[in-house]
Amino acid sequence: MKRHLSVLILLVVTILLTACGEKSQEDVLSKLEDTMEKMNGYKAEATMNMNTGQEEQNFNIGIWHKKSDMYRVALKNDQDEKGNQIILKNKDGVFVLTPALDKSFKFQSEWPDNSSQPYLYQSLVKDIKEDKEADFESTESAYIFKTKTNYQSNNNLPYQEIHFDKKTYTPLLVKVKDKDKNTLVEVKFTTFDTKAKFAEDDFSMDKNMAKGESETTASAEVQDDTLTVLFPSYLAGAELTEKKEVDLEKGKRVILSFSGEKNFTLVEEKSEAITTMSAPKEVSGDIVNLGNAVGALSENTIEWTYDGVDFILASEELTREELIQVAQSVQNKEVK
Repeated sequence: MKRHLSVLILLVVTILLTACGEKSQEDVLSKLEDTMEKMNGYKAEATMNMNTGQEEQNFNIGIWHKKSDMYRVALKNDQDEKGNQIILKNKDGVFVLTPALDKSFKFQSEWPDNSSQPYLYQSLVKDIKEDKEADFESTESAYIFKTKTNYQSNNNLPYQEIHFDKKTYTPLLVKVKDKDKNTLVEVKFTTFDTKAKFAEDDFSMDKNMAKGESETTASAEVQDDTLTVLFPSYLAGAELTEKKEVDLEKGKRVILSFSGEKNFTLVEEKSEAITTMSAPKEVSGDIVNLGNAVGALSENTIEWTYDGVDFILASEELTREELIQVAQSVQNKEVK
């Protein structure tokens, strides 16, 4: 009798939900794809908190997308204003720009299609569609998907939870989680304009690098050649065995050698701000977010700039995941 009653209650609830127009997982995914397809582009703003390194890093993000393959993601780091960076994709390729230092990398990369991107609508929908085991729930204001991620260069963030607004079907919140389901990256969308308009040159290199001209001039005038050496807290079983300083025309270069289970080298030098745009450095690799900066990951190295310092981490023995972990942990002012 109890079993029959339970079945009856379940049937009534199902009928009520259907009558109220509650959508299924398939309905919502179809609507997300339809919403994305009908947009000619969008502009969004978000905040991103990252706990992938020793200290929490906070970013404000401006996301622009113009159909079909133009992207501009501007990342502003609260702790390093002159290190603000732009990920740009236009007809000429994929770039990471640091306008205030007139530095740019050009990537031989399939970004953003080759990896999960927690701040891009297309990437979120793609991850949901490709995960046949995705969990789904509906709350009063949001549709929530729990899916696997697809980070080609980092297997330490395998899960994510994505919240979409029930009225607009635009993203509200993304939580990227580690293997123990702890949230390490959180993206909160504050605005999302699905009818955005763009100027002809909004995605051009010249326009996006020019935004840093006044910053470049100012930083060149007040530039301090003092180099504060930073050390990694994650050493992958190695230890610091040599610290070598090389005098340059302006400032110095520091080479840190680590030896142990796996050997690696970390090179640091003050980045020189210049006022004329130089050709971008070409990289065959991936764009990786290191927490305090966007880096260029190639086969055996990661390069990035933070707080006016250029870093190069190189190793033929560390895996890609270990390279990223070491780079993310380069925040200590002395060896712990």
